[in-house]
Amino acid sequence: MSKASAAVSCSNCSVRRLCLPAGLEQADIDRLECVSRRKKVIKAGEPLYRAGDPFQSLFAIRSGSFKSVVIAADGDSQVTHFALPGELLGLDAYSSRLHPSYAVALEDSSVCLLPFDQLENLAQEVPALQQQIYSIFSEELRQENEILMLLGKRSADARLAALLMNISSRYACRGYSPREFVLSMPRIDIADYLGLTAETISRIFSRFQREGLIKVSGRMIEILNIVALSDLAGTHLSYENDQ
Repeated sequence: MSKASAAVSCSNCSVRRLCLPAGLEQADIDRLECVSRRKKVIKAGEPLYRAGDPFQSLFAIRSGSFKSVVIAADGDSQVTHFALPGELLGLDAYSSRLHPSYAVALEDSSVCLLPFDQLENLAQEVPALQQQIYSIFSEELRQENEILMLLGKRSADARLAALLMNISSRYACRGYSPREFVLSMPRIDIADYLGLTAETISRIFSRFQREGLIKVSGRMIEILNIVALSDLAGTHLSYENDQ
């Protein structure tokens, strides 16, 4: 890890308002930094953890992105989540104390390791941190419900539009453009996540371009008509359209 990377702390991290330090006083952030002192760089394609690994830490994403994959009893795998900076990975291992899924870096990424026993002890002493942990667990459940709706009775077009709007809104929360961003996940992972084929995803992307909804250049996505895409997804914009 470079010296510049190692120097980043909770206090000056660009995604602190989306992560555990959100809403904490500086003195409590300093205490949290003692827990999250260890950083780790994960190269694209490398696993952060594997299914069956013991649950020891949560992982706060500082940069990059990851996919979470669950392996069924019959050996089939399913992409269940795409994680972005400021989000936590490993929450689904809390109850069983074993990771039921594995997480792989979609690009060169970095994370903060949060040993859960230490984090739990600190949360008992810092009510605001405990509340933030509860909020993050709640958000994880909300996202799982959204996935169930996404893979329910919606058309293939609506599924892809909903995913694009979801990523758009998450980038907007991070202060980035909601209209132009890089999709770090390959088409085959998007297809697996949405329960479609890679060929179907490619056809929908092409159709969205013809209809003037988006512009695609490699993995760069530019949303040209964010209101129409939101309507197709069945979502409501929660940020300014002109960001």
